Amino acid sequence: MFDHVLVLCTGNICRSPVGEALLRARVPGRTVESAGLGALVGHEADPSARALAEADGLDLSAHRARQLEPVMLQGADLILVMSDGQRQAIGRQRPEALGKTMRFGHWLNDGQGQDIPDPYGKSHEVFVEVHALLMEAGERWAQRLR
Repeated sequence: MFDHVLVLCTGNICRSPVGEALLRARVPGRTVESAGLGALVGHEADPSARALAEADGLDLSAHRARQLEPVMLQGADLILVMSDGQRQAIGRQRPEALGKTMRFGHWLNDGQGQDIPDPYGKSHEVFVEVHALLMEAGERWAQRLR
């Protein structure tokens, strides 16, 4: 069973905080946390990501970006990344963690899976598209983690 889920993205201010909040809300009783491979440590969630999350009932108000540390990879039962490139980066850092690392968008695209693009620094429309992907992917993970 996946009792401890770690959601990763690059800066830990756009995608992974939303994924974390969604899984926490939909799969109670599990430990869900997030971090970034190149985190903007201490920063709040991006205002666009936060507003879209709040519109869907997710609370990111307490979120502060954290840098991924090796102990986080060891402690997680399931590691969800936003791209295949990030999965490969985890494999280079900790080859033993690769077997429990999957893309957050694994169940999207009729089961073919897909990366969830980084909206950082892009238009509001891109944030809206990425948020929709995060919500769909997160709901599919939640169904499987219940």
